[in-house]
Amino acid sequence: MLEFIVPALNLKAILPQITLALTALTVLLVDVFAGKEGKTSLGALSLTGVAFALIALFMNRGSFEAAYAGMLMADGFGFFITLVVGCVVFLTILVSMNYERICPSIKSGEYYCLLLFAAFGMSFMGNAGNLIMVFVALETMSISIYVLAGFKREDGKSIESALKYFLLGAFASGFLLYGFALVYGASGTLDIVKLGNFFTANPLMLHHPMVLGGVALMTVGFGFKVAMFPFHMWTPDVYEGAPSVVTGFMATGVKAAAFAALIRVFFVAFGAMQVDWTAIMWLAAFLTMTIGNVVAISQTSIKRMLAYSSIAHAGYILVAFVVGSEVARSAVLFYLMGYAFTNIGAFAVVSAMGRKDEEFNDLADFSGVGFKYPFLGMMMTIFMFSMAGIPPAAGFMGKFFIFSEAIKGGYIWLAIFGVINSVISLYYYLGVIVRMYFREPERELNIIAPAGTLVAALSLAAFGVLQMGIFPSYIWELARESAKMIM
Repeated sequence: MLEFIVPALNLKAILPQITLALTALTVLLVDVFAGKEGKTSLGALSLTGVAFALIALFMNRGSFEAAYAGMLMADGFGFFITLVVGCVVFLTILVSMNYERICPSIKSGEYYCLLLFAAFGMSFMGNAGNLIMVFVALETMSISIYVLAGFKREDGKSIESALKYFLLGAFASGFLLYGFALVYGASGTLDIVKLGNFFTANPLMLHHPMVLGGVALMTVGFGFKVAMFPFHMWTPDVYEGAPSVVTGFMATGVKAAAFAALIRVFFVAFGAMQVDWTAIMWLAAFLTMTIGNVVAISQTSIKRMLAYSSIAHAGYILVAFVVGSEVARSAVLFYLMGYAFTNIGAFAVVSAMGRKDEEFNDLADFSGVGFKYPFLGMMMTIFMFSMAGIPPAAGFMGKFFIFSEAIKGGYIWLAIFGVINSVISLYYYLGVIVRMYFREPERELNIIAPAGTLVAALSLAAFGVLQMGIFPSYIWELARESAKMIM
C-alpha cells in the first residue's frame, strides 16, 4: 500500500509571503464590509501588511530555509529579491494613495489586493526551487498585472495595453512551460538543484536536442518578461496605456522577479552549459541596450521614452548575466535595487502630472515644471541623473559595478558598448531636465497638489537613490552576501 507523505511546510520560510497574502485577503474583506468610509483605509492597511512582511523577512535574514520539499528556497538570494519587491510594492502603494484623486477607479479593494498578490508572486519567483513553482509564481504575478494594466476601464488605451500584455504574455508562458516539459523529459526532474546535479553527472545530456530546445524556449519566456530583444515590442504600448503608478510597478517588480528566476534557473540548473549560452546572451545584451537607447531618443511621450529606457536597462543587467561570476550576480542585485528606487520615483512624478481622469504624458508638458512645481522638478532631476548613470546617484554605482566586472571577466567590448550606450542615453534623460528648467511652458498645467503620501514616496525613493550612490557599501555588501547564498 502506497503511503502518502505530507511535505514539510516550514511556515517560517514563507512567512513574508503568507503575510502579503493574508493582507490581500483582509483588504478584500474590509472593502466589502466597511462601506465607503472604510475604503479610505485600504491603502494604509496594505502599507501595514507590507511593513509586517518586511519585518518577517529580516527575521529570517542569514538563514537557509526550505519549504514544501524544496519547492521553495528561502536563501540569501531570495531574501534580497523579496526585499526589492517589498520596497517596490511599499512605494507603489504610497504613490497610489495620491493617484486615487486622479484615477478614482483604483480606490478599491481589488486594486490593492492585486498589487499585493502580484508582489506575492514576484517574491515566490525569487525563492522558487522548482520549475513548477517558477511557473505558478509567474502566473500569479502575471494575471494580477494583466488586470492592473487595464484598471482604467474607461480609458481605451488602458484596455488595449491590458489585452496586448495578456495575449503576448500567454504566448510567452506557453513557450516557458513547453521548455520546462522538454527539460523534464530529458532529465526526469523539475527540481532546480537536482537538474544541476544531473547535468554535472551527465555532461553529454547538455547537448541533447530536448535539453537544447527546452533552454531555447525558456530563454524566449524569460526574455519576454525582462523585455530582452527581440521579445521587447510589447513594452512601449503596455507602459503607455497602463496607469502611471502601475507602469512603475511593472517596470521594477516584474523585472526584478524575472531576472531572479532567470539567474536561479540558468546558473543553478544549467550552469554546466554556461559556455554555450554566453555568445547568444552577449549579442542579446548588446542589441537590447542599443535598440532601447536609440529608439528612446525619438519618443515624444515620457512613458514610451521610459519604456524604451527600461529595455536599455535590461540590456545593462544582461551584461552582468553574460559575465556570470559571483560578483556579477551581486552587481545584478545592486542594480535591481537602485533601478527600483529610480524608476518608481520617475513614474511617481509622471503620475503626479495630471488631474482627475487626465494624465499629462507628453514630454512637452514638462516644459517649465521645474520652476512652477519645484519639488517635482527636483525629484525628477535626481531620478533622471540616476538613470543616466551620473554621480552621485545609484545608477552610476550600478553601472560601475557591472561594467568593471565585465572588464575583469574579459568582456571588454561589451563593457565599451555599455558605456557608449550610457552616453547615448544622456541625450534623452537630460532632455527632460532641459525642458523642465530651460523651456517655456507650451500650455497651462494646473495639476492637483501632491498628497503627503506622494511626497513621502518621492522622498524615500530619492533618499534610496542618493544613499546607494554616495554610500553604496551597505547595499553592496548585502548584495554580495545574498549572491553567495543561492541554493
